[in-house]
Amino acid sequence: MTKKFSELGIKPQLKSFTGDKIKLDKVINTEITVHEAKIEPSKKNEGQCLHMQIDYKGEMRVVFTGASALIDAVKQIPKDAYPFTTTIVKNDQRFEFT
Repeated sequence: MTKKFSELGIKPQLKSFTGDKIKLDKVINTEITVHEAKIEPSKKNEGQCLHMQIDYKGEMRVVFTGASALIDAVKQIPKDAYPFTTTIVKNDQRFEFT
């Protein structure tokens, strides 16, 4: 008798973010809650890409950005500080958490 996959007790190892993708420009100057963030190599250039799981106006959304100031800030946030509430602002030509 064959087993069902659900009986094997195997859980996915990669946890992906949920919700529709939203552009960073859409969340500027709006309070958001960042639930999780990860930094990966960019698929568009040779830099890094920040992936954030956010709550935006009551909906779970995903933001991708190469903004170096945000990437540097996320690197300094301890894992036990999530979730946190912030507003992303544009200061001159760079994006920052407030």
